Amino acid sequence: MAVQSDSISTQTPRISLEQWRCLVALVEAGGYAQAADRLHKSQSSVSYAIQKLESTLGMKAFAIEGRKAVLTSTGQMLYARAKQLLNDASDIERDAHKASAGWESQIGIAVEVLFPTWLLLNCLDQFGRESPQTRIELYETVLGGAPEALQDGRVELAISPHVPQGYSGEPLARQVRIIPVAHPEHPLHQLGRELTVRDLRSHRHLVVRDSSSTRNRSATTVEVAQRWTVTNMATSIGAACRGYGFAWLPEEKIRKELSEGTLKPLPLRGGSERYLQMYLIFADQESPGPGAKRLAQIIRDEMEAGCRAAQCDA
Repeated sequence: MAVQSDSISTQTPRISLEQWRCLVALVEAGGYAQAADRLHKSQSSVSYAIQKLESTLGMKAFAIEGRKAVLTSTGQMLYARAKQLLNDASDIERDAHKASAGWESQIGIAVEVLFPTWLLLNCLDQFGRESPQTRIELYETVLGGAPEALQDGRVELAISPHVPQGYSGEPLARQVRIIPVAHPEHPLHQLGRELTVRDLRSHRHLVVRDSSSTRNRSATTVEVAQRWTVTNMATSIGAACRGYGFAWLPEEKIRKELSEGTLKPLPLRGGSERYLQMYLIFADQESPGPGAKRLAQIIRDEMEAGCRAAQCDA
């Protein structure tokens, strides 16, 4: 019995993919002539393929009603399975093409949390459509986190304002604008004048913790007596919106809060805004993988498009 089962499970299919294609085309096009046009075949070849399929299986997939071929209940089942079979065959061909091109099965990318999330997700989505079988491992990092991920070999690509020693970074077209903010009812806004660093020192500063293992504790914006250091930028934004302190935050991350009035820029003397240059950094600078190279190009293109839209200098 076992031998017979093995023989059946490995037998060669009697219906070709081309015959299944004709079946699906006939159903979706609605007629033999239309299916022939879709497949760039003669009508007689499509008709023969369907007849051959039905005779091989010993069942009727279509019944003729007037001048139209209508699916039988068996034909409906065959159509659903045939469509899935053709999709699977296309997926196998695409995967084989990607494998032959040497695309990575997984790509790790470390991205500084100051980088616009919406832009990053757009880039990952576009890459996912081009290479759906490549898994993405995203590390959202702060300060030294991205350089450390590169040096530890955890990622193939990084976006960071800090380029680690021994690596070269490519400056991205659009800089990140960072502004000091607090809730409109925060005491700093109640002063009703231009603020100084001395004014800030008497209030709580909200800081996002360096995500590297060797944290630079001196890497803070301003020395204050009170500080909350949090792990997640969303926590810092939420605390600022509730009036618990002030923070330097990327404008792209708080557009909603600014428009709704839960956060308001602080009028800091000497310039209240700062611009941070982001760099694209490959772990393997000599020969990055084709997938990592393609993802990097998508990021470049999106940054340049955003820069043009904002009329900034590339």
